[in-house]
Amino acid sequence: MKLVWKNFDLDLSSRTYIMGILNATPDSFSDDGIYSDRKRAVARALEMRDEGADIIDIGGESTRPGAKKVSVKEEIRRVVPVIEELAEKIKIPISVDTYKSAVARAAISAGASMINDISGLRFDPKMPKVAADSGVPVVIMHIKGTPGNMQADTAYRSLIPEIMDYLREGINIARRAGVSEDRIIIDPGIGFGKNVGHNLEILKRLNGFTGFEKPILIGPSRKSFIGKTLGDLPVSERLEGTAAAAAIGIFNGANIIRVHDVRAMVRAAGIADAIKRGH
Repeated sequence: MKLVWKNFDLDLSSRTYIMGILNATPDSFSDDGIYSDRKRAVARALEMRDEGADIIDIGGESTRPGAKKVSVKEEIRRVVPVIEELAEKIKIPISVDTYKSAVARAAISAGASMINDISGLRFDPKMPKVAADSGVPVVIMHIKGTPGNMQADTAYRSLIPEIMDYLREGINIARRAGVSEDRIIIDPGIGFGKNVGHNLEILKRLNGFTGFEKPILIGPSRKSFIGKTLGDLPVSERLEGTAAAAAIGIFNGANIIRVHDVRAMVRAAGIADAIKRGH
């Protein structure tokens, strides 16, 4: 399985790829907004590149439970200058974490080469066309509700089938818009409208999603289910739990792991790959 576009060629069958998270926001749940400053954001992205990140994912609006929405103008103001500078300094793909078509369009013009849409192309009806016209890969994620209300109702009749149905429709939306089949990535949405048990079940049954024959991305990094499972650990103490979740995800079919702690997760993925793939 490969992702090939523009100047990039990711052989997903050879190893697990690491996506480094860069929150250019003042209200991120994980880093206290320290990368809302452009210089700090660029420096952190370069650091993640040096630590082994294969992709840098830049977001300008926090999607933690209950986070405040920001305007398109403000989101563009946060991410575009960072992307412009990074595009001149790094040769790995830059992903924009947004569900807004205008932000995605501006980010791609600035040098981004991937779209990570937490809504699975649902929140903005113009996003599918932007994804298709740009020719870049798009991550289609499952979410129940919106970031503002997703943890208010986490009831499912049947968790995995419902997530699969949502992703299947997202794939169909992308197809109808003209997104190339080989540029669609799926993400079951760990932490987005799920309780602790749901998140653990997703990781346990992740191999069921391989039937889509699409690259699978997961984002367990520092999530609350890890803290709650290990006795209400704060965000700063969830590294080992994240590594365990990533390793299980890799064994069950994940191709891309979205993380904050790049150096540690590159090493964890390296061991998981060595055991799983025999190299």
